[in-house]
Amino acid sequence: MRVGFGFDVHQLKEGREFWLGGVLIPAEKGILGHSDADVLLHAISDAILGALALGDIGIHFPDTSSDNKGLDSTIILKKSIDLAREKGYKLGNLDSTVVCEKPKIMPHALAMRTRIAEICEVDLSDISIKATTNEKLGFIGREEGIVAHAVVMMVKA
Repeated sequence: MRVGFGFDVHQLKEGREFWLGGVLIPAEKGILGHSDADVLLHAISDAILGALALGDIGIHFPDTSSDNKGLDSTIILKKSIDLAREKGYKLGNLDSTVVCEKPKIMPHALAMRTRIAEICEVDLSDISIKATTNEKLGFIGREEGIVAHAVVMMVKA
């Protein structure tokens, strides 16, 4: 088995959609980025790639490429899972935490877990999503940004 850690951070901005865990969530501010800026899927993808020493999503999906402009991050996660499969691994389990003040994440956690489990071809019970605030401290507390952390265990397929 191999373990990987992923982290991602993005700005929040009015006029953008708030995609998280492959789910569109109603919010006053959306997530700013070159792709759809789904910080959770980015952190998970980086964790998968990192566990297998395959670099990070910046290598596989550079933000300098116009092909990746507005890219659906479920494609990034699917490609990461496919690369892991090519190396003989599959996702064993995922534990993740999203840090933001608004919107509330946990009412959408089941939908996100379901979407991620489908993409990764694992059971719902293998996917954990937690959420917390930053207690109004720093850029997160000022509602300027969002952070996601992810830890994965990859097991031989």
